[in-house]
Amino acid sequence: MIRTLIIALAVFSLPAMAQTSMTDDEVKARAESIEKTLRCVVCQNQSIADSDATLAEDMRRLVETRVRAGDTDDEVRAFFQKNYGDFVLMEPPVKSSTWLLWFGPLLIVLAGLGWYIVTIRKKPSEEADADPELSPEDRARLEKLLDDAEPEK
Repeated sequence: MIRTLIIALAVFSLPAMAQTSMTDDEVKARAESIEKTLRCVVCQNQSIADSDATLAEDMRRLVETRVRAGDTDDEVRAFFQKNYGDFVLMEPPVKSSTWLLWFGPLLIVLAGLGWYIVTIRKKPSEEADADPELSPEDRARLEKLLDDAEPEK
């Protein structure tokens, strides 16, 4: 029984030994680089590295804990993505559910550019039809009105 307990203790202490293989500076550097890629779910426009929210502090501590536990950068991000969804990543993955987020602005710009080109390229005949010339009777009447409206000197 004691032998089994010693073996179990040795097996479970291996991860603790792996945790101490990195220096504090290395852990903090890795954690900081991961924190810059995760979005604060409270602020929504800042990374957890930049946010002052209490939840962001908790997330930063969790990142550091997972790095100390030996998780890779991708494993830490996958953990947060699993718990908070794609939104927690500063650069969400391109997949069918996020196509509108990724390509929507481009489609709006292209539609505006298309409208601008169609508007600019009107045929001269269309513009001429929009502003017809005056008939001789209308021209004479206009000249008479302008002459009557001029002040005498």
